[in-house]
Amino acid sequence: MTQNGESVIRVSGLKKYYGDVKAVDGVDFEVGRGEVFGMLGPNGAGKTTTIEVLEGLRPPDSGTVEVLGLDICKKADAIKQRIGVQLQSVSLYPRLTVTELLDLFGSFFAHHVPTKQLIDMVDLGERANARSMNLSGGQQQRLSIALALVNDPELVFLDEPTTGLDPQARRSLWEIVKGLQSRGKSVMLTTHYMEEAAELCDRVAIMDHGHILEMGTVPDLIGRHFKERAVSFDSVATLPLERMSKLAGVTRVAQEDGQTVLYSKDVPATIGGLLAAADEISIDPRNLGIRQATLEDVFLDLTGRALRD
Repeated sequence: MTQNGESVIRVSGLKKYYGDVKAVDGVDFEVGRGEVFGMLGPNGAGKTTTIEVLEGLRPPDSGTVEVLGLDICKKADAIKQRIGVQLQSVSLYPRLTVTELLDLFGSFFAHHVPTKQLIDMVDLGERANARSMNLSGGQQQRLSIALALVNDPELVFLDEPTTGLDPQARRSLWEIVKGLQSRGKSVMLTTHYMEEAAELCDRVAIMDHGHILEMGTVPDLIGRHFKERAVSFDSVATLPLERMSKLAGVTRVAQEDGQTVLYSKDVPATIGGLLAAADEISIDPRNLGIRQATLEDVFLDLTGRALRD
């Protein structure tokens, strides 16, 4: 929450069902003015449904939802004039240029940001006269963010803005998000990239199966669940989890993407025991590594599956 405690989003008891599917099943959270707030979770967790309710695209089945101090069920039109929305997938007029699209979208609002300013903001100056169908994936994503900013919104929603992008394009979009916050905007984004959440978000909510499992800053979330460091290596059937759990210093074990992860409060003792056990069966643990616990470890601990599944 921001220091002054002012909220741009307040959600209490939000539920949204599709038949028997509980897409969002009793969610509570707030987003402070000037904050970048992330919802983190795998596909199907309920992130997109939550954000679409906040944007006024889907009605909630129950609960209260306030955006910029207004009830989303009663004041959706007024809210839409003050927010910016970048959706997961955008269908743009393929034969219109970047400039033409921004001019068109700007005409929908009584107040809008000058097109050249938007183009410069998302670094599309060299592509200003290019048709949208000729833009790369990263350029299309930057254009979609520019379109979301055309009305100079107070609050910006970004739904998995970097999915499918290469690392360079992803980091380019990260800089845009940081720039929004530096200009006093509030940002709510959904992502299933742990690194993205850690890099951008003041706070994150970890969501799965329609529920928020944990919420807080990344260091707080890690600190609540882990005091240990992680020792990881390629899983070997002859080094079963049961045996690994009994090594010195080990507090818990997990398997993730073909690797065994030992959470240890005494790394030297754990590695010594691991190497001795491996030597007994004449193998060397492959890709042996030591690292601090991460947000992905927290998610694995909460749900029993990797964040990126």
